[in-house]
Amino acid sequence: MIKNKFGIIFLAIFTISISAEYRLGLDYSIVDNPLPVKKDGIVEVTESFWYGCGGCYSFEPAINDWASEQGEDVSFRKMPVPWSKTHQLHAALYYTINALELGPSTHTAVFVTIHKEGNFLQTPKRIQNFLKNFGVEPEITDDYLNSFTIKQKLNRDAKHARQLKISSTPMIVVDGKYIVEVKQGRSYQEMLNIVDHVIELQKPNS
Repeated sequence: MIKNKFGIIFLAIFTISISAEYRLGLDYSIVDNPLPVKKDGIVEVTESFWYGCGGCYSFEPAINDWASEQGEDVSFRKMPVPWSKTHQLHAALYYTINALELGPSTHTAVFVTIHKEGNFLQTPKRIQNFLKNFGVEPEITDDYLNSFTIKQKLNRDAKHARQLKISSTPMIVVDGKYIVEVKQGRSYQEMLNIVDHVIELQKPNS
């Protein structure tokens, strides 16, 4: 009985130490004007990113592995930041790849083309030539890049980026209000550990 009591006490202390490991205002922040979440009981996680961001390229394997391990109570999506004309073109490329169902390997190929091959894909023509490697005709690429549906998504993302005050990439938003960002001395794994911590706090049984 005494051993069991000590075990329970140790477990309680351990649980408290884990929950206090990351702190609001120090390890993650909260926005003034949160985005509404879509479904009750589902924790929404959004990664703001840019194909041209070296940190996003380095973060890509870790965030993809993390996303693949999440259960049904966590919803994950990527949000390409549409700050400048180049950002907007790359964001349109992201949604074009998704609309054409070219798969995750094509997104990886974009990162490799930019960061390893030195082709920044900064014009529609270069993007057309890039997607030809995946069997997409230039006119199809052009249609998607300039489609009303994709322009709507860019406008939505621009609005959300302003509302959340997204100022750097990669950045993670949990449940439309908690921000986890890259900081000096913080590894990508620690960044994801903080995300896990915030997710647990948002779950109904927390």
